[in-house]
Amino acid sequence: MVKWEERVVRLHMISCSNCEMSLDIQILKALRNSAEGAVSGADLSEELGVSRAAIWARIQELRSLGYEIEAGPHTGYKLLNSPDALHAEDLVSRLGKTRVIGRDIQVFQETTSTNDVIEKLARDGVEEGAVVFAESQSKGRGRLGRKWLSPAGKGLWFSILLRPKLAPQQATMLTVASATAVRRAIEKQTEMKAEIKWPNDILVNGRKVAGILTELNAELDRVKYVIVGIGVDVNLNQTDFPADLRKSATSLKSALGHPICRPELAVAILGELDEDYSRIATGEFSMVADEWEKHCSTLGRDVRIRIGERQIRGCAESLGEDGALLVRTEHGRLERIVGGDLEIEKS
Repeated sequence: MVKWEERVVRLHMISCSNCEMSLDIQILKALRNSAEGAVSGADLSEELGVSRAAIWARIQELRSLGYEIEAGPHTGYKLLNSPDALHAEDLVSRLGKTRVIGRDIQVFQETTSTNDVIEKLARDGVEEGAVVFAESQSKGRGRLGRKWLSPAGKGLWFSILLRPKLAPQQATMLTVASATAVRRAIEKQTEMKAEIKWPNDILVNGRKVAGILTELNAELDRVKYVIVGIGVDVNLNQTDFPADLRKSATSLKSALGHPICRPELAVAILGELDEDYSRIATGEFSMVADEWEKHCSTLGRDVRIRIGERQIRGCAESLGEDGALLVRTEHGRLERIVGGDLEIEKS
């Protein structure tokens, strides 16, 4: 059960679903979008409909949170630097307008699991597109009940609430779309080649840097809601990983040799997710599937998949129309796989 008295990292309460942006969001957006690089207090006051004293108070609050804002008597306010911390209003100001994902963003300093928080929001009837980040998780989880390492301030640990108009058997599309979006965002932000390992891992240099956990609540013929949980190992050191994971897992920082700006990567991922979710909603999943197949390191490989007590061996051939993995078994049958624990067979 999520403890709602946990500390929440917010500047103010926000509600972006109806575009009523808070003052801090509007100030940050104006500072980032200024063609001159600076905005006068008078212009901000007139544009936002508040006093210059109110603007100054919010600038001071932003500075206390680590935003380096220069104030010049002739030039006005200029944003010089932002902290590598996740603040809801900063993320909203960076993200801009989206179709669905990111219409409401919350950031917790610590929680059990962001999927737990989103599940409560889903049961409370919150609109789809809500996103919950946590700077750290005490009970982060991956697929098959595995623990997900979530050290404070070193990664992106977040979940998204979706209410797609899909049949339950089509929900695999969302895992596929999430993988393509995360892979694309990582590649754009780091210029490193990233690959997808079925069903939910993102690899860099053959090592896992991100994982996706989708949890489904559905009736017989319709999806009620889906929670997409995403973990990205951004600025971890190799020594942060348990000894048994250091050969198979890595972080973007370790792969690149320098830290990554987490807010920038977070916003990039949300934007790409919004794009791919829109493709599913408009019947263009084939575009997502084509991209997935192009960047999936699993296809064409001999694999072994464990599903409970059952084990399937064969060659991973392609992706089905509903997002399932199609495996040609050692007996020549084409099996449709929607989940399981996959290992690549050694040559």
